[in-house]
Amino acid sequence: MSYEYDRYLAQHKSNVQKGYRWITENLPDLICNGMDYDWQIGFGHDASKSTPDEYDAYDAYFYGNNKSYAVVKAFNYAWLHHIHSNPHHWQFWILINDNPDEGMIIMDIPYNYIIEMICDWWAFSWVSGNLSEIFNWYDQHKDYMKLSDQTRKTVEDILSKIKEKLDSAK
Repeated sequence: MSYEYDRYLAQHKSNVQKGYRWITENLPDLICNGMDYDWQIGFGHDASKSTPDEYDAYDAYFYGNNKSYAVVKAFNYAWLHHIHSNPHHWQFWILINDNPDEGMIIMDIPYNYIIEMICDWWAFSWVSGNLSEIFNWYDQHKDYMKLSDQTRKTVEDILSKIKEKLDSAK
C-alpha cells in the first residue's frame, strides 16, 4: 500500500464531500429529500478504489513511476472495473447490446448519481482552489461524453446554477 495513493484517496473523497456540502449550503433546492446522499457521497463514493480489483493497479499506475505494458494493462482493467462498479460515472449508463440492430443505448442517469458525478468532477477544482475550473473542464469534455439528452440537460442546469452562485459571490 502506498502512502501517496492513500493520501490521494482521502483527499479526493474529502473534496467530493466539500462539493456536496457547498451545494447543500448554497443551492439546497438541488438536493432531493429522501435520498441518502450523506452515505452515498460520504462513505460510498469510490469505495471500489480500495478493493484488490483496483487498489494496486491504481497505485502502480499513478504512483509507481512505471508505465510498463503490464502496469497500463492492469490499470485499464481496474478502470473498467471502477466505471462498471460506480454509477456516478457516465460510462456506467451506456448499454452496448449484443444485437447490432439494437446498438448502443445511452440511459438517463438517476439524479442522485448526477449530483455525485458533478461533485466528483468538481473535487479537482477544490484541490487547485479555483472552484470555477469545473466549467472549463466540462466544456473541454462534454462533446466526448455520451449522455442522454435528459441527463445532459440536468447536468448543464446544475452547472449553470453553481456558476451563477459562484459568480454572484465574487
